[in-house]
Amino acid sequence: QVQLVESGGGLVQPGGSLALSCAASGFDFRSTAMSWARQKSGKRLEWVSSITMDGTYKKYANFVKDRFTISRDNAKNMLFLQMNDLDMEDTAMYYCVEGWGIGGNSGRGTQVTVSS
Repeated sequence: QVQLVESGGGLVQPGGSLALSCAASGFDFRSTAMSWARQKSGKRLEWVSSITMDGTYKKYANFVKDRFTISRDNAKNMLFLQMNDLDMEDTAMYYCVEGWGIGGNSGRGTQVTVSS
């Protein structure tokens, strides 16, 4: 079955950086577009970024503003999200999602908290 395990979250000060990872298994990762989504406390799940199966095309939500970079390693079945210049509005649970968008299978998430 599809398994997605996120890691790399934590507590960071405003302006700091975090690198999220997602280990994928149970499906043909290299043939599947992948995404990151996030959910703030009490809010709906929102799309953050997506990447095509070969990594050549990437798309980001407007709020990312060139601060985040999505990438993947198909040889290792891994998805990444490098997040720079974090601010308090980025505090959320971050999820790795199978497919393009937020409708696919996701993991349990990794918590990102931005606070001084």
